Amino acid sequence: MSKRKGKVIGDAPAVKSRRLTAAGLKDAAEETNHQRPSSSSSGGGGGFSHSATGDIGLIESVTLKNFMCHHLLGPFQFGPNVNFITGNNGSGKSAILTALIVGLGGKATFTNRGVSLKDFVKTGENTADITIKLRNRGPDAYKRDVYGDCISVEHRISCDGCRTCRLKSKSGQLISNKKEELMAILDHFNIQLDNPVSILNQEMSKQFLHSKSESDKYKFFMKATLLEQMKRDYIHIKHTKTVTRQQVERQEESLKDLKLEFLQKKERYENLSSFSEMKVVLENLKKAMAWCLVQEKEQLVQQLKEDIENEENNYKHQDNLQLCQTRVTHIEKKLQCIRGRVDGLREEQESLSGDSLRLKEQVKIISKAHKEQEIVYVRALNKLKQSEQEQDILQEKINKAKTSGSLSNNGETEYTEQQEKISSLREQLAELEKTCSQLNQEIKNKHQALFKGKEERDKLRMEERNIQVLYASKLKRKNQLLASRSNKLKRFGDHVPDLLESIDEAYAKGRFLKRPVGPIGVCISLKDPTLAVAVECCLRSFMKAFCCDNYKDELVLQELMSRYYPKGNRPQIIVSPFSEKVYNIHGRKAHHPEYPSVLDTITASNPVIINCLIDMRGIESILIIKEKDKARKVMQQGRPPKNCREAFTIEGDQVYPNRYYTSDFSMAKYLGGDLETEISMLESDLENLQAQLSRFQLHATFVSEEIVSMEGELNSTIMTLKKTLASVNQVKATITELETAGEEQIDDISSLEEVAQENRQKIEAEKQTVHEAKTELDKHRETVEEAESKYASVRERIDQLPEDVEPLKDEQMKLEAECAKHERNLKVLENKLKAHEDNIQAMKSDLTHREEELQEYVAKATEISPERQQVIGTTKSIDAEITRLKRTIKVYESSHGEHQQVVREYAEALALYRQKSNQVRDLRRFIDRLDNIMSDRQNRYKVMRRSLSVRCKLYFNNFLIKMNCCGSMVFDHNNETLSISVKPPGREDDGVSDMRSLSGGERSFSTVCFMLSLWEITESPFRCLDEFDVYMDMHNRRISLDLLLELSERQHLRQFVFITPLNTRNLPKTSFIKIHQLQDPERVQSETGDEDV
Repeated sequence: MSKRKGKVIGDAPAVKSRRLTAAGLKDAAEETNHQRPSSSSSGGGGGFSHSATGDIGLIESVTLKNFMCHHLLGPFQFGPNVNFITGNNGSGKSAILTALIVGLGGKATFTNRGVSLKDFVKTGENTADITIKLRNRGPDAYKRDVYGDCISVEHRISCDGCRTCRLKSKSGQLISNKKEELMAILDHFNIQLDNPVSILNQEMSKQFLHSKSESDKYKFFMKATLLEQMKRDYIHIKHTKTVTRQQVERQEESLKDLKLEFLQKKERYENLSSFSEMKVVLENLKKAMAWCLVQEKEQLVQQLKEDIENEENNYKHQDNLQLCQTRVTHIEKKLQCIRGRVDGLREEQESLSGDSLRLKEQVKIISKAHKEQEIVYVRALNKLKQSEQEQDILQEKINKAKTSGSLSNNGETEYTEQQEKISSLREQLAELEKTCSQLNQEIKNKHQALFKGKEERDKLRMEERNIQVLYASKLKRKNQLLASRSNKLKRFGDHVPDLLESIDEAYAKGRFLKRPVGPIGVCISLKDPTLAVAVECCLRSFMKAFCCDNYKDELVLQELMSRYYPKGNRPQIIVSPFSEKVYNIHGRKAHHPEYPSVLDTITASNPVIINCLIDMRGIESILIIKEKDKARKVMQQGRPPKNCREAFTIEGDQVYPNRYYTSDFSMAKYLGGDLETEISMLESDLENLQAQLSRFQLHATFVSEEIVSMEGELNSTIMTLKKTLASVNQVKATITELETAGEEQIDDISSLEEVAQENRQKIEAEKQTVHEAKTELDKHRETVEEAESKYASVRERIDQLPEDVEPLKDEQMKLEAECAKHERNLKVLENKLKAHEDNIQAMKSDLTHREEELQEYVAKATEISPERQQVIGTTKSIDAEITRLKRTIKVYESSHGEHQQVVREYAEALALYRQKSNQVRDLRRFIDRLDNIMSDRQNRYKVMRRSLSVRCKLYFNNFLIKMNCCGSMVFDHNNETLSISVKPPGREDDGVSDMRSLSGGERSFSTVCFMLSLWEITESPFRCLDEFDVYMDMHNRRISLDLLLELSERQHLRQFVFITPLNTRNLPKTSFIKIHQLQDPERVQSETGDEDV
């Protein structure tokens, strides 16, 4: 109801007139006419026409599902006039009335059956559905072209208290689901859900019957006739009028100030003087300024043309680029040559390793053959010496035989003794020769054992030296790590902290243009610490390198490094212009879905470090693949990933598409995360190396002692052999002497000479044998020396190769760095050349733009002054003059005001003053008119209130008379009370007239009479009474039913719904009455039996 307060004040009563058509109130915009309420006996019921009141707003049907305690009720097809709903308690009679209120958008509190909508959902169900169909016929139908002859209102209530509304046409088409549309329909049909005259439920009836307050009865009357709503509207209008009057008074006060301001501006406008001469000068200066700007633009265009010509004739960048390309090509050729030499040396090293093993075995075999030949030679020499001694003895015998004349007589006996002695000596000789053979074999075995011992000793000494070198390296590393506990920089060298401090001092003194950055290893960190070995193997010497912005800074840094590092051993210096952004490597970065590049695994706070590693090492094109097999598969078993030229494994192995290099790194030196763990591991390694060194030293000492022992034993055996050989020779000489002595006695000189001759031939043969053995021994010696020389030269070459490869590697690294540097310079020069060309193009574009600007300036200047002005001064002087004139004009205008501004302000002040005056005048007229209208409306309101109360009393008394009762209704409009007194038949003379003294049936009948009185003076398309006859006896019920049916016959185009639990068999038979008998709750629920009576 209160929504009408937001409308225009003049329209509010007009809207109420539609609600009170029974009273015949019809106000136009001017509200000049007033129509008295029509009589209820007219049948039409007031201002509505016959067709309108009978065709719109009637309830055609109601259907309930899962509503309250009922699973299904309906559909109930209501008649157009009188409908009785009967049934026992619990059958669903009141549920239909409650559903009618809720289904048409009413609140739960209107029904007096629940505080929330969720209370109406049947227990155990999620939703409840209500469908109500309203008649929509005749000329006053609501949007008949949209809805048709029937409007279906469907409400669904959920168990959480929410509800949705759907408005459908007769054909079932969904038209709207907005509450505003439903409210518009109810307003159009004049359906008032909260008006007890339209729908009176049990609770409202009980409250009225049992109410003791006369003010409550008066409020009931006011609410039923909508007089209370009109009263509230009038109070709102009065309040609005008061506020408006206060606003008008404030506007009148401000109007005085506006008038004063208007008069002041009018005076300034009338007193405004002209200063056109000064403005003419200003205009001339503006013209000169325009052509002066044109002149300056022309000079700029000419200067730009000259600059473009100079830039196009400048070939310095092309020459530098060509020179740099030549250098890069030359360095690449040298680098290719060095790489070829390195690969050749590596191949040579592999070949020499095989030759070394082969020569070593060959030396062993040749040495063995030499030893054996040496033994043969010694034997042949000894045999020759023995034969020569025998020859000497034989010759001596011959000489003696020639000098002696005859032999002694006892020669036979001596000869026999000699033969026995010779036999004994021969046995002794055989024993000695056997001993010599055993000694020779023993000497041979000891020579071999001694050779093996010396080889083992040399091998142990080599291993010992390697362990000592490794021990010294690890000890140095341990000392560096111990020092880096307090200073991390000492990982990169003992002198690095001092060097960095010197760099800071030099930078503070201004010796560096930009502070050098380094070492690179200090400036980077790893995202995955397990990849430290791989990253260090990739960067190698760059870990200790420094970056400089220019060559001047490089010279200063070299001078600082010379204080701490010997010549040729200083860290590498990379010169490249510093950049604050990392290079854009989008088109040349290696991409793989599983394996990251080195660039992805490292982070650096300074982009200079990343750019340097991109330039010098190409870290964006190097992948890190942890497993060796997968690295070989990715790089060598097919096409490598795009832009990838090499990869590293987690152990640091380097993998190319066509080769594989195993790393000699076992632990990260610079990027290791846990310092204490690394120190602990180094200490453990040092202990192991110390233990190995001790074992090797003990073993080497033991082997050396064995070698000394074997040499002593060998020398002793050789001496024994020599002594044995001497004994053999002596025995042989004795045998020969004895044989010769015997032969002297037996043989003559001629036989001795024959023996001597045979011995000489034998000696010659043995000499020949000795000579051949000597020759063969010399050949063996030469072969041994040659083999040992070859082996020594091969070993020397093998030892020399690392020394030869290392300078080549250093030179290769330097050339690669120099090549990268020149390539970087080449990129810089290419960028400079491109920038030079872009600059020329930009200058040409700028020239075109400036020429266009010049044309625009010429056009603007021509607009300002068609003839070109001869300008002498500059834009600065002309602008200063213009500024001076403007300041003068501004000072002048500040005192008098600008001409246009004064005119504009005067016009604005005049218009505002007139506007405000008209507004105040119109509001004043409106308030005066509103006072007259409200006074007239108040009078009409009182007249209508009096008329309605009088008609209500008359109808009430008329209905009581039909019951043979008498009574009265007394309205006190000043105190807002309504007193009702009823005297039943036979108690007319009693003083008691209060309704509380009546029986329940009499009170119910009185209520019916009061409701019928209100029905006679109010309008609604349908009226509902719930259990109106529950307390009546049959006599009062009969009278009440007759009154209701009589009223329904008079208002046969209105719809009446009466709910009663009593029997309706005594009702008259007429087509206007339709009875809906509900089944008892014990039987099957949700079924209805409709009976037309």
